[in-house]
Amino acid sequence: MAQAVLMKGNEAIAEAAIQAGCRHYFGYPITPQTEIAAYMAKRMPQVGGVFLQAESEIAAIQMVYGASAAGKRVMTSSSSPGVALKGEGLSYLAGSDLPAFLVNVQRGGPGLGGIQPAQSDYFLATRGGGHGDFRNIVLAPASVQEMASLTVKGLDLADRYRMTAMILSDGTIGQMMEPVTLEIPAQTAVEKPWALTGTKMSRTKNIVTSLYLAPEELERRNLERFQRYAIVQESEVMLESYRMEDADVCVVAYGISARVSRSAVNTAREEGIRVGMIRPITLWPFPTRALAQAATHVKRFLSVEMSMGQMMTDIELAIRCARPVTLVNRVGGVIPAPEQVLEAIRRADKGDEA
Repeated sequence: MAQAVLMKGNEAIAEAAIQAGCRHYFGYPITPQTEIAAYMAKRMPQVGGVFLQAESEIAAIQMVYGASAAGKRVMTSSSSPGVALKGEGLSYLAGSDLPAFLVNVQRGGPGLGGIQPAQSDYFLATRGGGHGDFRNIVLAPASVQEMASLTVKGLDLADRYRMTAMILSDGTIGQMMEPVTLEIPAQTAVEKPWALTGTKMSRTKNIVTSLYLAPEELERRNLERFQRYAIVQESEVMLESYRMEDADVCVVAYGISARVSRSAVNTAREEGIRVGMIRPITLWPFPTRALAQAATHVKRFLSVEMSMGQMMTDIELAIRCARPVTLVNRVGGVIPAPEQVLEAIRRADKGDEA
């Protein structure tokens, strides 16, 4: 059995990526994710990998494009304003059907905002993150252990579906230290016959591009891409259901907000309130079916998040507004307190607005 080690969330991501076969990292420092780049700068040369601090976030994502086109397992990381700068590159990756792995350790915004944790990049992540019709797989860890395990999962999903997989975390989980076990399963090489590896005079040349001037060809490729996305939606949803068997109130939360909410749910249960929690682990694909099923027996949903209600929109879409959804939130870098969530649960149980 592998021994648990004490690591920061950011460091756990970096080491897990290395253990999962990532040998190319391109990034740029920005709080609160800089530890990922610093860790990669130290470790990549030790494992024969490539670390490069690009001149900007825009340059870093284009380097990811180039390495991925050559068939390499590659990643980058940043925080909210830096990820916004990567939007064009994310669209180019999607338009070229290239796998990539991106980490966003969120901070408060908009603008430069602050360096405290937030969850206000939910729309940025789940709606693509750049121009055009495309999706990213979005994974939301709630512990340092999940920072590691979902990194491995994300790298595998990116290669399997030829798309970007993103860790959407926050400054709290990125900076906190917890025991983590790095039990990385043996990696099976993924065949990439589309990669630019040189023909060696044995095959026709490959072309990697996102430019299709014939509208019918561009339409065909978009339709094919969304057929692949439909498989992701059907096969890759991940969630945690907690004390939902007899729940009248359903709390929905992810990341650090879910850890706070779990404490409130436990206290409310001790008071006799029948409340449970659904924690989305994949924000895209969103656990729509689980929420729709919950709507058949709960009276009200509470969306606990560190934004102005971005995830709340997806909850309402999932349940087709069959039940009221109340927002319980803090923004600007403030984390909701268990007492705030508990009071909202009490009010919801009475049928009041939180």
